[in-house]
Amino acid sequence: MSMFSYLLTILGIVFWIFRTIITIMYTNGANFMIQPLNSALEIALIFATIPCMLLVLKRNIIGAAFYMAIYVSYFGTAIYNSINSISDNNGLAVADSAELMLAIVGVVIPVLTFIDILLNKNRKAIIGGNNKTDWYYKNDQYDRQYDERADKNQYKIR
Repeated sequence: MSMFSYLLTILGIVFWIFRTIITIMYTNGANFMIQPLNSALEIALIFATIPCMLLVLKRNIIGAAFYMAIYVSYFGTAIYNSINSISDNNGLAVADSAELMLAIVGVVIPVLTFIDILLNKNRKAIIGGNNKTDWYYKNDQYDRQYDERADKNQYKIR
């Protein structure tokens, strides 16, 4: 994995921890500037993100696609509502602009993660590759040469 992939994955995990803290504070009744869009859906999103992150760490394209789909569908509605509020000339309050920025981050991180895994050329080679032993186990020519030598050295026992 490249440094960009590591940083993007770490950023996704940190964002997930931040959203978890926000949801816990909201359910406990603490006042905070940022609140979940829908608390029940946010809790489901938090638990759905755990297997997605595990699959993203394994560089699985299906996990990244699911991760992107649930985050874009959840945070996309907040972006859409904020844009409609701006276009109606209502303006945005400070709390609304903070939620808009977090919604944009919530969409950008999964999309970049999906694109990163999609464009990763070594996605399948990372899982089981070991450079120290590949020369021996993936070398078909050595196996063929060994088989030819074994066939020629058949001694007759009298």
